[in-house]
Amino acid sequence: MTGAFYLMLKERTGHMNHTLGTEESIRRWDRFADRYAAVHTKDGDLHKEIFLNPTLLTLIGAVKGKKVLDAGCGEGYFSRILAGKGAEVTAVDFSRRMLEIAKERTASDLPIQFTYGNCEDLSTLQDKSFDVIVSNMVIQDLANYEKAFQEMHRLLVDRGEFIFSILHPCFVTPNSGWEKTATGEKLHWNVDHYFYEGVYEQQLGDEEKMLLFHRTLTSYISAVLETGFSLERLVEPTPSQEMLQKYPTFEEDFRCADFIVFKLKKKG
Repeated sequence: MTGAFYLMLKERTGHMNHTLGTEESIRRWDRFADRYAAVHTKDGDLHKEIFLNPTLLTLIGAVKGKKVLDAGCGEGYFSRILAGKGAEVTAVDFSRRMLEIAKERTASDLPIQFTYGNCEDLSTLQDKSFDVIVSNMVIQDLANYEKAFQEMHRLLVDRGEFIFSILHPCFVTPNSGWEKTATGEKLHWNVDHYFYEGVYEQQLGDEEKMLLFHRTLTSYISAVLETGFSLERLVEPTPSQEMLQKYPTFEEDFRCADFIVFKLKKKG
């Protein structure tokens, strides 16, 4: 999702619709792919640069010589970062248009294999193929998140690590958003329908309505533990002082958490 997308999420409410699933999410991401990619630089969008990249790279650690799966690679920026650090990267995405853009943007000498795949079913990839799996802002786009966790577990070597980021389920919920004065001053962040578990539509201005699949924090943690992972770290990223100097408006992100990042380990 783009930085603009996150900003829209913070301004507009979502509408619940129980009938939509991953296949519809794929269709909408295919339509949205070019606009999504247009705002991505070598560091991704603003929110990835400020919040997610520093957290993910810290949790992942050294990747030189490791086999890494970028599960839901989008336009490929994080795959390129990992490959630049010496990882042997396989990158999958469920949007064929997004993969086309990723290939166009990636130098042929980088050790990245791009392949089509929905993280709910990666049966084209062999068991215990990867030392590390990273999934950056993807799980909330999938209807069957439990199946995605099972696939990540299957694909990891014993003691392999799975790091994934999502919108924070305690704060980004259907109908959440800023409460404002008549002049636009932000008073506080409203949360609603936290215990609703399912899909809702999120309008992107006058553009595509994307799908988000909401679950509680309890459901996420229960699912990863039941899959057989151990929970190593849980991080709610905040802007660093360096980033605040560069982007001072992000001071407001200390008022509530936008994202949460999990680091899991496959028992073995």
